[in-house]
Amino acid sequence: MYQLIGTPTNRTFRVMWAMAEMELEYTQIQASPGSDAAREFNPSGKVPALVVEGQTIIDSVAIMQFLADKHGKITFPAGSIERAQQDSFTQLLNDDLDAILWCAARHSFILPKEKRVPEVKETLNWEFTRNLGILEKRMGDGPYLMGEKFTVPDIVLTHCLGWARVAKFDLPSEGPIKDYIRRTIARPAYIAANALRTG
Repeated sequence: MYQLIGTPTNRTFRVMWAMAEMELEYTQIQASPGSDAAREFNPSGKVPALVVEGQTIIDSVAIMQFLADKHGKITFPAGSIERAQQDSFTQLLNDDLDAILWCAARHSFILPKEKRVPEVKETLNWEFTRNLGILEKRMGDGPYLMGEKFTVPDIVLTHCLGWARVAKFDLPSEGPIKDYIRRTIARPAYIAANALRTG
């Protein structure tokens, strides 16, 4: 059985959702970021981590893609053109959305107070909005990023959009992005994972 380390109020939720999509069983250690429990599995203290056959995998995207490949779900096969396009979406989201949100978080509450530059959030918000506009042009007719098939980057994007809302970033009130998130959060696996997050 898989062992997942992390709490559902951060990127650990991505893995919880992915595992719900794949109907995988796991146990969970509720380790907060930066805690001693988290550092037992990742020296940086970041979560999530996944223990598989005595080995530890870190980083939410790496964990989700490993599980997707291993179980042949929510992914296209490695070596296919579709997989290259899927991976391209994943990298785009990591670079152009997740990285911006993480930078905003660091300058809001993660870095030591004397190292924070709160004024940077305005620029990050602008960049995030610009990047969403670029993403819309790549999204196609949907319903998901890769068309009819729900894949790993859909989890990353939906999580980033939820994170952006909590961080008070500007999100479209209508249009493709709004329609997209309505579809993804209506998935039964999302609802099941979110129930674990909200208790």
